[in-house]
Amino acid sequence: MKKIVYIVLDGLGDLPLKQLKDKTPLEAALTPNMDRLAQKGKTGIAYPAGKGIAPESDIAVISLLGYDAHKYYTGRGPLESFAEGVAVNDGDVAFRVNFATVGEDGKTIKDRRVGRNLATEEAALLAKEINSKVTLSSATFEFKSTIGHRGILVIRGMHQKLSGWITNTDPAYDREGVFGVAKEEFENIVVLSAPMPGYENSLEAQEASRLLNEFTEKSMKVLNEAAVNKKRISEGKMPGNLILARDAGDHLPKFPPISSVFNLKFGSFVQMPVEKGIALLTGIDIIDVPQSTGHLDVDYPIWAKIALDSISKYDGIYVHIKGPDEPAHDGDFQKKKESIEAIDKYFFPSLLGKLDLSDTIIAVTADHSTACAVKAHTADPVPLLVCGGSIKPDGSMSFSEKASRLGSIGELLGRQILPYLVKLAKE
Repeated sequence: MKKIVYIVLDGLGDLPLKQLKDKTPLEAALTPNMDRLAQKGKTGIAYPAGKGIAPESDIAVISLLGYDAHKYYTGRGPLESFAEGVAVNDGDVAFRVNFATVGEDGKTIKDRRVGRNLATEEAALLAKEINSKVTLSSATFEFKSTIGHRGILVIRGMHQKLSGWITNTDPAYDREGVFGVAKEEFENIVVLSAPMPGYENSLEAQEASRLLNEFTEKSMKVLNEAAVNKKRISEGKMPGNLILARDAGDHLPKFPPISSVFNLKFGSFVQMPVEKGIALLTGIDIIDVPQSTGHLDVDYPIWAKIALDSISKYDGIYVHIKGPDEPAHDGDFQKKKESIEAIDKYFFPSLLGKLDLSDTIIAVTADHSTACAVKAHTADPVPLLVCGGSIKPDGSMSFSEKASRLGSIGELLGRQILPYLVKLAKE
């Protein structure tokens, strides 16, 4: 059986932009290595979580690994908390959170990500302040910062179980059932959490939303007095004086191990807590990579070398590269284009130079489209290329949204991709 190398470029998909002569950042980027892979194989498009769904990364990754997110997903909060070693017992409520910047009125959000320059070390100090100085009326909690402005929160009721069926305080994200979805338009105002429709009479949901609102208010007061934030203000930076919460869940998902689904052993490279949580819960090994140096010309060749060294230990490896997503959320199409070019220039040559394509199936796709024009995830499909093994070229000349629509693979749902790759690997 051939090896599988499954590469997911976070937020790769996009829409044409006038500033790029009606091309997407991927179409405008110089990507000779990915284009060469497309020329050697087949292309198509994929709807990561389903048509009409603008997915967050969690449900997209669950789907790309072959699972039905509708069946297994229980919220992003439990996934990230588990990845960070924070226990989520049934009846605890867990959230993915951001440090944000709120105005003096305590309601108007100036920046949902503290200007994207809150250092991980600063966030850890702010988390320590919250954990030591905030107490809730009828619950305990565990708050942990993760990377930059990101963090997790788990609230544990003292007298009753809590329900995850509550709304977000983060105005940029809504909930459609258990799924978190990004809004294309929203008012930058802190939202009070409440039980979701259909759960208004649930005492567990009422208590969970009340406790989240209490935490939001009390942590804001502590953060406004924190030395870290006073120092940031003196340096002309935004303070991280608000916690925005979203994607609540009250229990961990129970995935069948990926080894039992496909009878294969997988390893994974992941950068963010949510992907790490999914990997651990599905029984995929985490392949350790060094902490980023901040220099892509250094980091990506190292990733590629570790991938090459790891392939012999696994039937397949899943590589999730964050690069293109963040600049797209900032509307920075030029930086997104440069991020895509960096992956093509520094990751792929180091990988492909020593990879036996005749004995390997390579797939390159994305977990979702992040459109620079709206600075948010959209429901647009993502490009997909597959090559290697005995795959015959279908005439695709490049890897892009436009070109992939013409490829012979046609349209796939995200959860169909891995079974397709496994089938090709067995041919």
